[in-house]
Amino acid sequence: MARSPLRSQQRVTGHSADTAPATPLRAVRAVKGGEDARLALIDELALHLSTTTNKHGRPFQRRTINAYKYAAVQLHHWMTARKVPGDFTSVDTATLNKFFRWYYQEHDVPKSQDGKGGYTGGTNTVQRNLRALFLYLSEEYDHPNPYDDPKLQRYATPPLGKPKTLSSEFVADMLKATGNGSPKVRDFQTVRDHAIIRVLTEGLRSDELLNLRVQDLDLARGTLVVVPIKMDRNSVDGRVIPLQPKTVKALARYLRARATHKLSERTDWLWLGTRNRSRLLYAGLHGLVKKWAEVAGYDPAAVAPHSFCHTWADDLKAAGVSGEHIMTIRGWKSPAMLRRYGADMATTRAVNAVQGLGDRY
Repeated sequence: MARSPLRSQQRVTGHSADTAPATPLRAVRAVKGGEDARLALIDELALHLSTTTNKHGRPFQRRTINAYKYAAVQLHHWMTARKVPGDFTSVDTATLNKFFRWYYQEHDVPKSQDGKGGYTGGTNTVQRNLRALFLYLSEEYDHPNPYDDPKLQRYATPPLGKPKTLSSEFVADMLKATGNGSPKVRDFQTVRDHAIIRVLTEGLRSDELLNLRVQDLDLARGTLVVVPIKMDRNSVDGRVIPLQPKTVKALARYLRARATHKLSERTDWLWLGTRNRSRLLYAGLHGLVKKWAEVAGYDPAAVAPHSFCHTWADDLKAAGVSGEHIMTIRGWKSPAMLRRYGADMATTRAVNAVQGLGDRY
């Protein structure tokens, strides 16, 4: 039986944000039915979002656009299954309330029913993301926005459980499975994956790791710079991440392996795919973490890239690094995040700290 190493973003799929100009809704509505008109509206929304800016005056990220489209697609599928007539402009507050109730019953079921604890939530996220569709309909089609109606039922974020912290033995076994940084290991994938796992131990979120460019590394100083995901790359708000010496060595070895990749001179994305394919994406990152966990003899279902973030926070807190320094490195604005990320092992750290004082009297 595989050992437990003690979570994972689901890659949002949908139509590409690079959507070609869609057939006008009125033309689709005149020729076809409501289902096709709804799909046309989803394409219109994607085109609109890809050519406008968010509330911060910056372009919408591809992942954000896909998340907004995903919410609209879920509503479309529900309307199709329930045979709700018309396109999205026929959706009123009562219809949305029925959709959200259905989504809640299907997706926000307590996991305690299958013995795992926590929630499978998502209604709050879908409700927030679907707002973009109805804002667009309000602006472009003068459709009354159900979100302005006080009768719209709001769903809160599901309660968060304690994040799980990876054991030091698991992390060590993962690094060992990927060659432990040995210069004798030279195949591209193993060298790359070892460097990625090393960087994960530095507390980076998946998006932050995947959006690294070669120029973000300063190995001479033992640091790298994380540019905020929702900022442009000229932002002055980049965070400096201090690296462990072995992480620096792993990145140096990976850069040498990367130089043999056929795309190394044509792109500055740091992480490139195997077999000379383009940049690594979340599905690839998720898959490699699962793969090496299994190779190391652990249950891959209990591990996700984000698991390393919680472990990093616990490591630093246990080592006595101040909360202020942890928040600065991690880019947190609120101490609430510090408390959440350190919640899993808080009791252990507290007991060790007090026992470390020895006899006080």
